[in-house]
Amino acid sequence: MALENINQRKHYVEGILGETESSKLVDKLLHYYKKALYSNQPVLSEFLNPGQRAVLKILVGSDISFQEFGGYPAAEKKRVLLSEGASYSLDAFQISICQIVYPKKFVRLNHSMILGSLANSGIKTETFGDIITDNYGNWQFMADNKLLPFFQSELQYIGKTKVSIKQLPQTSVLVPADDSKMATVIVASLRLDALLSAISKLSRSQIKAAVSAKLVKLNWFTVTETNLMLQRDDVLSLRKFGRLQITDIGQTKKGKYKVVLKLWQAKKYR
Repeated sequence: MALENINQRKHYVEGILGETESSKLVDKLLHYYKKALYSNQPVLSEFLNPGQRAVLKILVGSDISFQEFGGYPAAEKKRVLLSEGASYSLDAFQISICQIVYPKKFVRLNHSMILGSLANSGIKTETFGDIITDNYGNWQFMADNKLLPFFQSELQYIGKTKVSIKQLPQTSVLVPADDSKMATVIVASLRLDALLSAISKLSRSQIKAAVSAKLVKLNWFTVTETNLMLQRDDVLSLRKFGRLQITDIGQTKKGKYKVVLKLWQAKKYR
């Protein structure tokens, strides 16, 4: 039976997450899985970040089909479609491409302004996906089809700027601009606090305070310890500073670590 080892998978996931994440996440993801398994109907999730999708993949195993889409190929937040094996078109993910219409010749919007307006509109952040721009003043966000009328009627201002929301076809999704840059740091240890201190120029005591304040995430999950050891492909973020991904780890002649990073920084740190 498909559910025979689900408890093992659940305990394994909870062991990975530790006490940093509520059991509500695992329970919600298990609900998707069990509903798809027992109902014999496809089940569509909300928008999930890469960490959440990784957990769901572990819980699902090979029992049922796992398909994901977020509105465009490189999306970070995606909806997951669980089914008994059928292949579905992109329309099945029920994602609306929402263009923000505003007087871009006179006003500049940014990601944090748009995110703040969406998050403060009274709906859950899981109901919308990525916010993207081409760096030419064009902005789009991905949303659950069911909430398109809500956004079109309720999202009238971003900051002090009057806006409207226009639904676009899938073929009109922007090619998102990549604001990342490559960086290299030399560190004596691959501990989280050592690397984050080196790249952010903050002291390790400041990093410790940020961890205590739950401002640091590793692979999209909040961390509570500073001595975690990092590895290649890990994604680390510090609120208000930015995000980094480890792309390579080497060693210097003196035995230190040469860490190559892809870095997305907040504007004030650029």
